[in-house]
Amino acid sequence: MERRGRFENRGRDERREEREPVRRLPIPDEVTGQEIDPSVRQELMSLPKTLAEDVARNLVMVARLLDEDAEQAYAYSRVALRLASRVAAVREAAGFASYASERYAEALAEFRATRRMTGTVDLWPVMADCERGLGRPERALEMAGAPEVHKLDKAGQVEMRLVAAGARQDMGQAEAAVVTLQSSELASNAVHPWTARLRYAYADALLLVGREREARDWFAKALEADHNGTTDASDRLAQLDGVEFVDAIDTDGDDVDATDEAGTTEAAEDDDEPADEDDSDDASDADDEDDESDDDATDEADGPDAAVDVPAADTADGTAPSSFLDSPFREPAARAEQPKKSTEGTESTEGSESGDEDA
Repeated sequence: MERRGRFENRGRDERREEREPVRRLPIPDEVTGQEIDPSVRQELMSLPKTLAEDVARNLVMVARLLDEDAEQAYAYSRVALRLASRVAAVREAAGFASYASERYAEALAEFRATRRMTGTVDLWPVMADCERGLGRPERALEMAGAPEVHKLDKAGQVEMRLVAAGARQDMGQAEAAVVTLQSSELASNAVHPWTARLRYAYADALLLVGREREARDWFAKALEADHNGTTDASDRLAQLDGVEFVDAIDTDGDDVDATDEAGTTEAAEDDDEPADEDDSDDASDADDEDDESDDDATDEADGPDAAVDVPAADTADGTAPSSFLDSPFREPAARAEQPKKSTEGTESTEGSESGDEDA
């Protein structure tokens, strides 16, 4: 009887939470909700029209802000989740927003909920990467060897390979990470959405085991395939070649010092001659002027003219598995530079379907 009473109280609390008004976030008028993927729009048709439009607009904001402001994207995803937690696309969006903001426990719960709703295995690699983020690389490796991996398309299998290599690095197995990345996809001349990141990860893995010359070649190959600037391969190449970058702030400081020095010299030369009021004003104005520097030049996206020969191209087509984002899985450059870093003590998930464990 006592246990039943506790469950009854819990149910009343949950119903009270559902009745609480959802706190809205500002959305620009030009965002209509029609920008979302047609498959997501199809899922939202199960909702009343006004509610579906509201949810769609919040999902558009999540997608827009995910790379620029992960915290804001997360905030919009929570609004959408409160409005339509039983829609798989909403759970998926909430998962990616949590993942981008490094709330790996929440992300894992949302991805598991999405998988239960849809039965798809497309999220398996990013779920494994969440295990890495939670400091459980062994679990990520177990997932890399699970039967679900064989059900992934080419893009998903490459993503799984990236996650597995990262897990090896997390465990201090740098040589094993190199071997993990060696594959027909890596040797292929064909360029797919995941090609640049795969080559970049391999170059970074080679660098970690001291194979600098080979690493440079593969960073060059990554740059050649990186048409959208998803990696910092150009910067890594420059570092290996000994190129030093000048900070724009320091340049400004040098310019200001040079201007001040020139003004002082001119003032000293004019000491012997009486200065009229206009000349004094001109000298004062010259002392106060600051040179403005140009913005940092963007890195060139084109690769080197001569690429290292690789085996014949693999013609298999790679497509991103998620309908919500073009490239849902990622192996950030920051993680590649700090392979042993793991995120612990992430926020726990909110009470709802997100807390359920996947079988």
